[in-house]
This record gives sequence, C-alpha cells and structure tokens, in this order.
Amino acid sequence: FESLVNCEARVPSHITAFTGITQGMVDEAPPVADVMRVVAGFIGEASVVAHNASFDQRFFIRECRLARIGMLVQPFICTLRLARRVYPELRSHSLAELVRVLGLTWQGAAHRAAADADVTAALMLRLSQDLEPLYADELVSDRLLRRVMRTPVGKMPARLEKLCA
Repeated sequence: FESLVNCEARVPSHITAFTGITQGMVDEAPPVADVMRVVAGFIGEASVVAHNASFDQRFFIRECRLARIGMLVQPFICTLRLARRVYPELRSHSLAELVRVLGLTWQGAAHRAAADADVTAALMLRLSQDLEPLYADELVSDRLLRRVMRTPVGKMPARLEKLCA
C-alpha cells in the first residue's frame, strides 16, 4: 500500500529535494484521516515491519487517534533494532548502509514509501535467514523477532553463543 497524504502543511524545499515529493503532489493527495482508515484496514491484525519503527509506530498511533480509528496495534517489528543485534560489527545500521553491506537493491527511489518498503522487506527476509540457524528449534516468527529486539545489544553475543551450543 502506498499513498501520499494531504496533511495541510507546506512541503519544505529540502524535503522536495530529498524525496521528490512536491507541494502539488501533497495538495492533490487525500486527507490524512481517509488514508489512515484505508491503511488500518490494509494492516488489519498483521505485524508491521519498519526500519526505525518507533518513529513510524508513534506516527501511526497518533494519526489513528486523530482520525478516531480504534485499533489495537502490536509493537512494530524494527529492522534497525534487529540489525544492531544480528550485525553488531557494523559501524552504521542505517537502511542505506545495510542495503550496501548486505548486497540488497533498491527498487525505485530511496525515501519513497514503496521503494523503502520493498528494501525493508528484503532486509527483513535477510535478517530472518540469518537468525534462523541461531534459533534452530524455533520458527522465526513475529514473537521471536520481538524477543530478539528486546534483548539488550550487549547481551546478544552471549545469548547467541548459548543458543548455538
């Protein structure tokens, strides 16, 4: 699912330069509340995956409240938090750096919803593949991913060593 929203705010020139999203595009987009209703229906009870998910989850919850959409939201699964635990040796865990280091590819322009969602999905699949051998007795599920996300980064090596023993 991808949609621009008309949030009735001006689009700063640096955002247009960064994303390619113009004021005209936003002005023609549907209102935020309308889009949030469609998004909430699209998500349903599924888990949501995002890179730096705390930002997206705060935004999502706030906009659902403003649109009076009653929806119980499971904590989003964060590929940034997972990557910090699975690839602690990397200096940066930005989406762009993970894409580069792991040999993933962008399908479209970075910082646009569809392209970022595609590459985040590819990253999530890669993280799942890299976690699978470490959790051999357990299916890589949203429950397991949330558990890994809650594991302090400093305790992750010992946790992985224990699991691999």
